[in-house]
Amino acid sequence: MDYARQYSTLRYFRVQAPPERELWQPAKTTTLTFRIEPGLKEALRMAADREHRSIANMVEVMIRDYCGRVGVTIPEQRALFDEGQKTAKNGKKK
Repeated sequence: MDYARQYSTLRYFRVQAPPERELWQPAKTTTLTFRIEPGLKEALRMAADREHRSIANMVEVMIRDYCGRVGVTIPEQRALFDEGQKTAKNGKKK
């Protein structure tokens, strides 16, 4: 069975907040699309399987690990939302 081909498509679903919710919350995730060599994808799939993770979660863990090792700060989601609100109010785009 060709596992690389079977797992090659990831689907993302966005669930909207119930209408009674007063404050809008930013999406918890965003989509990232990129191409990699088939061998790297298979290695990623095997690493994810070993840790009982999805491929998307494994990529997130690897990015966080790398950023931690090289000193890149990952902003909190709320900080990104607040910055986006300020930009929208000022009519400026970075």
